[in-house]
Order: sequence, then C-alpha cells, then structure tokens
Amino acid sequence: MGSAATAANEVMQTQTLIIGAGLSGLALAARLNAVGHDFLLVEARSRTGGRILTEQFGAGAFDLGPTWFWPGQPRIAALMASLRLKDTEQHYAGELSFEDASGHVQRGKGFASMQGSFRVQSGMAALTDGLMARLPATRVMLSTQIAALSQSADGITATTQSGQQIDARRVVLALPPRIAGSITYAPDLPASAHTAMDGIATWMAGQAKVVVTYDRPFWREAGLSGDAMSQRGPLAEVHDASPAQGGPYALFGFLGIPPQTRQDHDHLWSAVLQQLTRLFGPQAGQPTQRYIKDWAFDPFTATAADQKPLYAHPTYGLPAALDGLWDGRLIFGGTEVAAQFGGYLEGALEAAEQTFDRIKAAKA
Repeated sequence: MGSAATAANEVMQTQTLIIGAGLSGLALAARLNAVGHDFLLVEARSRTGGRILTEQFGAGAFDLGPTWFWPGQPRIAALMASLRLKDTEQHYAGELSFEDASGHVQRGKGFASMQGSFRVQSGMAALTDGLMARLPATRVMLSTQIAALSQSADGITATTQSGQQIDARRVVLALPPRIAGSITYAPDLPASAHTAMDGIATWMAGQAKVVVTYDRPFWREAGLSGDAMSQRGPLAEVHDASPAQGGPYALFGFLGIPPQTRQDHDHLWSAVLQQLTRLFGPQAGQPTQRYIKDWAFDPFTATAADQKPLYAHPTYGLPAALDGLWDGRLIFGGTEVAAQFGGYLEGALEAAEQTFDRIKAAKA
C-alpha cells in the first residue's frame, strides 16, 4: 500500500476510496485491510468516529452521540469481544421522576425507561478508536472533505476541497445520504437518486445532548434512578450516565426543544440547570463539568432538512434509486442504508459488512 502523504498536485490512486470515518467507514476499512485490499479512508472532520463522540473526564467516559446498544445485535457484540471491551447495563435502580407542564415533580410514575440497554464502559469511542488502531496511518486522511466525484472509463476521480485528486476503482459513501447529496457529481446523478438522498432522514441528526458531572450520585442516595421525563424545560428526558464503578457521576439528557431555540448556550444552560434542580434537588445545579453537543448544527452530520422533528424511527434501507450507480462503482455504505438495523450502531456495522461482501464479489 502506498502512503497517503503526497504532493497537492499529484493524483493519488487506490482501489477503494471510503468517504467517512465513522463506525461504518472504519469497520469497512478494517475488513479490507485484513484481506490486503488497497483502500484510502478520508474524513472531513479532524477526528475519526463520526457521530460517535466521547468526552473523557477523570475516570469517566461520557457519550455525546449514541449511548446504548442492545441484546440481539450480534455485530456489536462481536466487535466488542474482538476489542476486549466491557459493557455495563444502564443504571435503572430507584424511582423515576416526572415533571408535568406546570413544573410539578412526581416520583415513582413508572420504571426506568432504558432498563435492558447497555453501554460501553470506556465509551462508544472505544469502538472506533479500536478499529482505527487496526489501520495503517498512511491509509487514513483526516480534515479532507470531498467536494466532487467524476466518473471515468475505469473508475471514479474524487476531488477534495483543497484540489487534491484521488483516482479510485470504486467509492463508498459511508456517510449520511443527505450529506452525500452536497457532493458535486459528474455526470450528475439521476433526479431519482437526488430525491432518494434528500428523503432519507439522517439518524440522530436533529438531536442535541447534554452531560453534567458531579462528585456524588446524590440522586441515587435519595432513592432516585436518575431517569426523568419532563413536559417543562429544555430536557425531554434524563438518564444516569455514571461509570459502572466510582465517579465522576453524571446525568445526561436529550433536548426536546426545536434546534432554532437552543442556539443561545448561556440561556440554555441556565434553563437546563434550573430544570435539573427541580427534578433532583439543589445539588443538581452545581455540576463539576458540563458538555453539550448539538448534532443539528454539525455540518458533517446534518442538513437543514434534518432540523425538522421526527416522531418515529425512520424506515431505512437502500432505495433502488441509489443502487448500482455508475456501473455499481458508487456505493452507499452508512447506517441509513442498512436493511435490518438502519439508524443504529449495529446498522453501521451491517452496512460495512454488506459493502465488504459487494466489493469482495466484484471483479477487480
């Protein structure tokens, strides 16, 4: 395999160009690398992981992207076993808190909503970091945004925002279809393909998440699970985000207000801490650390269309209009096109598996 480092005016070459170093792109790259297949993995962000984002604070690992996986997801289980990662069940012991629209808080109205869900003890980024460690550093390019793709007689030429060109036999779009729609294609893709890309809601893109840490799990000491549902304030639901053992202890919540109303972070944090104080007491208003990630305004995750609310998990899978493009050399390979587990981490691995099988079956 050649080095990814090259002069700006020199055309790079690879068999398979993977665009997007989230879980699906990294998993595909690891599979290709294991069988000696030449690839190049490019990522617009300055980091790998895509929508997986873990913040480390003390001995804690706190996920600002996806948090859970579930039994019956064999690919996640196999990956965790191969990386020797440990899981922990979502904390659920104690009473649920419920806040009605008037701000009145009640206890014990139901059970912890995410009982039976599991987290990675060291944070979800351990999955993507583990996969990245299996790849030659020379085959991964960060801070590299693909601006255009052009079909040629024997493959596809990609052009980056900086003007670097990459010639590939095939290109895998391991990123949300709506984000893929922002790339310039020559010749242009059929109108049906653009319609299909625009119509696939990006998993998790409209969500925003906050995490607050504390020295003590005072809610547990008061007999509360850390689970809360609210009809008043910015947080629609709250859960315990503490490590499996020891601190720092933490709560995390999903913002339930529209993206347009959550851009003033100073005002937002004031409202969040007031709400947590109503739900869990005065200690909740004095966190040791706090984090926020609003995916709706992440340019490599969401488009304006993703700011519209979703009221149910979208129906995912690969539309016929996105299959077989450019003689089968342009392949969609992110979680949104996975047929069984689309929109989950398991779906990202499912898509990588399906793409690998397609590449393996194709003639060189």
